[in-house]
Amino acid sequence: MCSLALFPPPLPSGQTTLCESNNELLSGASTEDRLKQESSPLSLHFPRESLKLHSRTESSSKAAFLDHSETLWMRSAAAWRDGGFTGLLNEITNSHTEVPKWLSMSSGCILALLRWVSSFHGSLFPHLTVCWLKMFHLFTRCLLLSDCVVRAFAWHPHTDKFAVALLDDSIKIYNPKSATTPTLKHRLQRSVAAVQWKPLCASALAVACQNCLLVWHVDPCSLSTRPSSGCAQVLSHPGHSPVTSIAWSPSGSLLLSASPMDSTMMVWDVAAESCVPLQRVGGGGVSFLSWSPDGSHVLASTPSALFRVWETRMWTCERWPCVKGRCQSGCWSPDGSRLLFTVQGEMVIYALTFTDGPQAAAVVADLSETTFSTPDGDIVVGGEIQSLVWDPRGERLAVLLKGLNRPAIIAVFKTRANPIFELLPCGFVQGEAGAEPRLMQFHPNFQHGALLTVCWSNGRITHVPFYFVSAGVPHFGLSGSPLLPHPQQRPADFVNQSLFTEFLS
Repeated sequence: MCSLALFPPPLPSGQTTLCESNNELLSGASTEDRLKQESSPLSLHFPRESLKLHSRTESSSKAAFLDHSETLWMRSAAAWRDGGFTGLLNEITNSHTEVPKWLSMSSGCILALLRWVSSFHGSLFPHLTVCWLKMFHLFTRCLLLSDCVVRAFAWHPHTDKFAVALLDDSIKIYNPKSATTPTLKHRLQRSVAAVQWKPLCASALAVACQNCLLVWHVDPCSLSTRPSSGCAQVLSHPGHSPVTSIAWSPSGSLLLSASPMDSTMMVWDVAAESCVPLQRVGGGGVSFLSWSPDGSHVLASTPSALFRVWETRMWTCERWPCVKGRCQSGCWSPDGSRLLFTVQGEMVIYALTFTDGPQAAAVVADLSETTFSTPDGDIVVGGEIQSLVWDPRGERLAVLLKGLNRPAIIAVFKTRANPIFELLPCGFVQGEAGAEPRLMQFHPNFQHGALLTVCWSNGRITHVPFYFVSAGVPHFGLSGSPLLPHPQQRPADFVNQSLFTEFLS
C-alpha cells in the first residue's frame, strides 16, 4: 500500500504550512501569519536579481591569459595542483620548446594512453564523460540547482547561527545575537556545493568548492562584515575535484571530502593540513557522505549502483549494491543504529539496521503517486525521492519528493524508535504559490520539538516548527511548548495509523 494514501490532503492554493501543533499541521494564507511564530527564527529572502554572478574563465581559454614569464617548473606545479597528473602531462606536452623532445613526446604518448583508458572507463561510468559543471549540478544536494538562489545551508550544531551559500558563491553567516552579518568570499570559493560547521567549535566552517576545500575560521565576536581571505585554510589534493560532499566527524577531529570524479575519499586532519586517502575500486567516484551521529559509521554513495558503509574504528567497509540506480540520499537515526536511504529512480525508502551487524535492507515506506481530491481539484503527490533528513530527536522525518511534471513537495513522517521502529503520517510542508522546496535541514537543538528549515526556489528561507513533547524526555505537562490555537480534531486514521512497523524476530 502507498504510504501517502494515509496522509491528510495537501493544502489548498494560497495556503502555506506554518507549524505542527496537537498532532496537526497548521496553515496560513500569508507570510505575516508565519512571522507571528515568536519561537521561530526570522525568515530570509534572497531575490535572484540582487545577486551578481562572477565571470567564470573557461578552461579552454585559460592559455590566452597565462603569464608566460613564469618558468616551466612554476607552470608545471600549477598544472599539477589544478589538474593532477593529467594536467602535468598536458603542460609538458605543450611546452615542447622548453623541454627535451623525448620528454615532450613521451608525455604526449602517456597522455594519449590515459585518454584511451579514460574513454573505456567512461563507458563503464558515463558520469565521468560530462563536464565538471554538469557533474556539479548532478551531484549536489540541491534539487534543480539551476533555478536555486540558495546553493547550500548549514545550521551550527550548538548555537542558533547558520551559514547560507548563495548563487554568486558568497557565504553569509546569520546570528540572532549579533547585528553583524559576515560575508565570506575567496578567489578559490567557486561552485560551492556544500557547507558544514565543525562540531564542538564556535568558528570553523568547511566549504566544498570546485578545486579545493576551504575551512573558514570566523571569530564569533568579530564585528567585521568581510573577513579576510587569510581566515580560510585551503586544503587540496591532486585529482580530488570537484568536491561536492563533506562531513565532519561528531568529535570534530576529522573532515571527510568526496568527489564524483575521484574514487578516493579523503580523511583530513585540518589542523595538520594533511589527509589520508581511502580508495576502493568500483563506483567511479564518491558522490555523497553522511557520518553517523555516534561516529561509528560513514555512508559513502557512488555515482554507480552501489554504496559503501565504512566503520570508522579500523576504516573497513561493506559494499551494498543497488538494483536500479545510485544511492540518492541517506540519513542516520540519532543513535547511529539505523540508516535510511533512497535509490535514484525508485519511490521507496529503505532501512539498514546495525545493532547486530548489518542486515538486509528493508522497505519501510512506499511513496508512489497518490491522488487526493481537494476543493482545487485532484492533486497527484508522490514520486522519486531527492533527499531525507531526520530530526536530532528521531521523531520527525522529512522527505523531499521530486514529482514528475509536478511541483516538488515535502512529506513529513512521525517516527518511533522504541520499543520498535515505526513510521506514522504527519502531513505535507508547502510554501508560497509557485515556490518549490530545494534544500531542507532540521535545527540541531530546537527546544520545543523539531524545527525544519526549508530553502525555496524563489530565494526564501523559512522555518517550520513541529511542537511536541519528546517521547524520550520525562515530562509532567506541556509547559515547554508554546501556546497555540487548538485545531479541530483530525480523523483518528491520520493520527495513529502506522505506515511501517518493524517486527521483532
